Amino acid sequence: MHADPALRTNPGMGESPGRVEDDPLLRGAACFLDDVRLPEPLHACFVRSPHAHARIRGIDADAARTMPGVAAIYTRKELFGHLTSWRMPLGFALAALPENTTPFALAGDEVAFAGEAFAVVVADSRHRAEDAAAAVRVDYEILPAVSDCRLGAQHDAPRVRTELQDNVLQDYTLAYGEVDEAFDQAPIVLHDEFWAHRGGGHPMEPRGVAAAPDAATGVLTVWSSTQMAHELHYTISHMLDQPEHQLRVITPDVGGGFGAKFMIYPEEIVIPAVARALGRPVKWVEDRRENFLTTVQERDQYWKIALAADRQGRLLGIRGEFVHDNGAYTPQGTNVPYNTASSMSGPYVVPAFSLRARVVYTNKVPVATIRGAGYPQATFVMERMLDRLANELGIDRLECRRRNLIPPEKVPYTKPLKSRAGVPLVIDSGDFPALQARAAEAIDYDGFEARRMESGARGRLRGICIANSVKPTGRGPYEVVRLRVLPSGRIVAHTGALAMGQGIKTTLAQLCAARLGVQPQAVEIVAGDTGHVGYGMGGFASRQAMMAGSAICEAADKVRAKALAVAAQVLKVDAADLMLSNGEVHTVDFGLRVSLARVAMLMKGVPGYAMPAPGDPGLDETVFFHCDAQTYAGASHACEVEVDAMTGAMHVVRYVAVQDSGNIINPQLAQGQVHGGVVHGLGNALFEWMGYDANAQPLTTTYAEYLLPTAPEVPDIEVIFQPSPTTLNPLGAKGIGETATIPVAAAVIGAVEHALREQGARLCEFPLTPVRLVELIDQAAGAANLQP
Repeated sequence: MHADPALRTNPGMGESPGRVEDDPLLRGAACFLDDVRLPEPLHACFVRSPHAHARIRGIDADAARTMPGVAAIYTRKELFGHLTSWRMPLGFALAALPENTTPFALAGDEVAFAGEAFAVVVADSRHRAEDAAAAVRVDYEILPAVSDCRLGAQHDAPRVRTELQDNVLQDYTLAYGEVDEAFDQAPIVLHDEFWAHRGGGHPMEPRGVAAAPDAATGVLTVWSSTQMAHELHYTISHMLDQPEHQLRVITPDVGGGFGAKFMIYPEEIVIPAVARALGRPVKWVEDRRENFLTTVQERDQYWKIALAADRQGRLLGIRGEFVHDNGAYTPQGTNVPYNTASSMSGPYVVPAFSLRARVVYTNKVPVATIRGAGYPQATFVMERMLDRLANELGIDRLECRRRNLIPPEKVPYTKPLKSRAGVPLVIDSGDFPALQARAAEAIDYDGFEARRMESGARGRLRGICIANSVKPTGRGPYEVVRLRVLPSGRIVAHTGALAMGQGIKTTLAQLCAARLGVQPQAVEIVAGDTGHVGYGMGGFASRQAMMAGSAICEAADKVRAKALAVAAQVLKVDAADLMLSNGEVHTVDFGLRVSLARVAMLMKGVPGYAMPAPGDPGLDETVFFHCDAQTYAGASHACEVEVDAMTGAMHVVRYVAVQDSGNIINPQLAQGQVHGGVVHGLGNALFEWMGYDANAQPLTTTYAEYLLPTAPEVPDIEVIFQPSPTTLNPLGAKGIGETATIPVAAAVIGAVEHALREQGARLCEFPLTPVRLVELIDQAAGAANLQP
């Protein structure tokens, strides 16, 4: 008989059994980085540059060293010999970049952005360490700084670092088709300029590192609030020459990553080096000001773009360029601008394309991936240009998009560009016209005019916009799960995936539990601990549910098959007559049964006796799920706003997010991911301004100046899943978290511009603050008055 429900194709899918992570979080018993208890720890505070660009002519730390509680102060000179290199290695160094592009573990004779560390103070409390850090005297020679990447790209611009020959790190063009011919023959050619401003990930928990050496074993244990424990393990081993088998990296509970923790920072190297040098535990926890000054940011790009189309609104070509602000260093390659350049066409058919990208250093905090990793910028420009095209031709904006969307009959659709790994960009699945139609129906696009008139009667302007996007998700090449049923009956799965608050432990537990016939709470998921699995990729690129989820399903299927085989020998029945439920292997009528714990105990073996079933001991399976191709997740978001043209106040009154994330594992968690992604996008669109002055001095270093959306500003977000399952993983799942952020700015800004269509304001930037909106309205009015 085959009555076992675990024999369904994808057991555990589409259910929301409740998060297994929540109990300790709700009881205040979670262990974040600052909760890690170490015996008599020392606390670190970094001495950071107050200048965007300066030469360090001398450091006097003598007085600071004599202050109460100070154990040591390390500059580059004092840390000499404890590191194999002063420069951080380039993260994911697959593309050729200059050797002088990465940050320093500690700066030496030059600092290149405000907040760059050149010394670390270690004391018996954080307060004493901060006092001593303030007492370190530094002789600076102020050097010219570059704040605007457009100016930095000029040949006569001051160098961001004196070691550079040029501020332009990369200058390349992605192109295909006959672009010049398309523009020469096009009856409609439109030009525009755009600006997508930088911002941060701003997790609830900032970064932090703790390290403890064990003199008895030589093992160095490092805790870090990171998205990639195994990459950190490799980097620490490399830079400290620490034997791999005597190094363990543990990621405790993480209060959000959002891409900002998807890289290795200098502090994650310096703290372990200092702890090993002193032979004592050392902890550093980033404060919020440090988070503004030193944690990577993203989004800053300046665009000049042109669009060619026929009179029916069908695209013929796109060409242009953008300048990407890379900050002072390149910690992790230049994937963000490449993602932007290669993704601009989105879910549309663009016959000819040419886009130049210039990646330029500035004296600002380095730029790396933040949720979306270059895709929101490209989507913003593409969607705004389609709105412009529709207005130019006098056709409905949705119809203009529909005429250009990739039709379902052409999916899988191979774009004429390749990824930065040289792999063709193949949209493997999706029905983009259906996504857009669903979004239009859900927000009642056809009934908008009545709502516009009602708002007008109250003195408000109302606008609506729908924006589309598509993103590759599930980045490989692999993820690992080691699943064990222990002789005690406990079920434990160790994975190289990483929990950051998104619910991955629940996702993995429910997939495993459905196959082993237990409740999800019976499966313990241990993520981000290099002491249990030697390899792992971590949490980024909307990959974990697909990669680790597929791995745990395969591992659970193997454990299940082995448990059935062993139980069949014990119970003297055919394995096909057995099923698993409630922690037991049993016949359908429960007449014969044996617990999983008993099966696991028997499989540990007894000296001198044969194993109860053929095979290796234990109910223990390790699975690496491999997948090099990425699956494309789509989104169509509809936004409706009210605007007060006098004050610039903008209020999002309705928001609908239609998502194609393939088959959904846990609907409740998936909906939460979409909510988080949309709110992140709302912050980018209307609130988050990371200001710098002309000397690259940061102006927004607290939440009094840098605004985030809070509950009153966030509308009810209606989430609709419309799946087109992928065949690239056995779950048919696609990514969610980043995909939900990508079209938001385009939808929100497009809706605001639609509300102001009679005022003639063209909105080509984000964030769009009320003050800036009033300025743009006044500029449009002034331009209209100048018309003959």
